[in-house]
Amino acid sequence: MQYIAIALAIGLATIGSGIAMGLGANQAYTAIGRNPEAERLIRTNFILGTIFAETLAIYGLVLAILLLLFHQS
Repeated sequence: MQYIAIALAIGLATIGSGIAMGLGANQAYTAIGRNPEAERLIRTNFILGTIFAETLAIYGLVLAILLLLFHQS
């Protein structure tokens, strides 16, 4: 049962992170296509958003490692 929790922790965190980055990229590219002059600002905000979304996957990985290391048999 413990391993199911570990798999869910890393799996759901990575799925959520991937969806967030994909949606963010879609919106950023659409915005750049509509307003090319604001490309620098949009790109900066997109990179910051991607960093925040990626931390979700990192937190899931850390949680999975902690669950694995402190597994009580």
